[in-house]
Amino acid sequence: MLTHPGDLPSGPADPGEAAQKPQAGGPPTPDPTRPAGRGDKLLADLLPLLLTVAAGATDALAYLGLGGVFTANMTGNLVLFGIAGAHGIDLSVARASAATLAFTAGLILTFRLTRDLPTGGLWPRRISGTLAISLLCQVAFLAGWIAVDARPGKVWDVALVALSALAMGIQTACARRVAVAGITTTFVTGTLTAMAESAAGGSARHLIRRLCVLLALVVGALGGAFVLSRQPTAAAAIAPVLVAITLLLAARLHRVQRNPQ
Repeated sequence: MLTHPGDLPSGPADPGEAAQKPQAGGPPTPDPTRPAGRGDKLLADLLPLLLTVAAGATDALAYLGLGGVFTANMTGNLVLFGIAGAHGIDLSVARASAATLAFTAGLILTFRLTRDLPTGGLWPRRISGTLAISLLCQVAFLAGWIAVDARPGKVWDVALVALSALAMGIQTACARRVAVAGITTTFVTGTLTAMAESAAGGSARHLIRRLCVLLALVVGALGGAFVLSRQPTAAAAIAPVLVAITLLLAARLHRVQRNPQ
């Protein structure tokens, strides 16, 4: 029996078409991104401050508890190379070398993982994923620090220095990718330079934010040194706790679009 064309079903020829098009009267498809509100911007300013406090506490622990090296600020380690060269080779060269190489490895790893990062995001999801690697390194450092009862020997201290520096290298590269007002969370000499440049040009833009970063580093170092002097084992927990809080708060910004400046 012949079927009249008008009797044929009028649905889409492609079975997937119906799934792609929203039904009439149905709920609208949510936009995967949204513009940044005031609360989002304040949160985006807070996250680098938390990471800067963590970096200050990390450097205080490394300098006071790991033989006078830095794991967040490599400038000091390069100076240690020169001092060691003038006064003979000792273990500080091994520590400084481990810190510098591990920090550099963290930078390279992070820049490769985020090299094709989509532009415009306030805090992309991949930044949090990469920062989670830094958190894992810090948790491993904490476990090692506890294992040696906060008194590492000549072998352990080099390994712990490398772990800490790797974590800080990853954190530094993540902060650079996010690029909040020229702020870094480890070596704040660049932040101080940017602040002075703006002041010399008569601009106060980002001044408060950058001052807060400088203060955050000092607060972190002060807190790290204080806890280390009273509860040495607990001092290594400061940085991972702060990074974990950062990751939890950052989840709100994964779908937020950076507003044009």
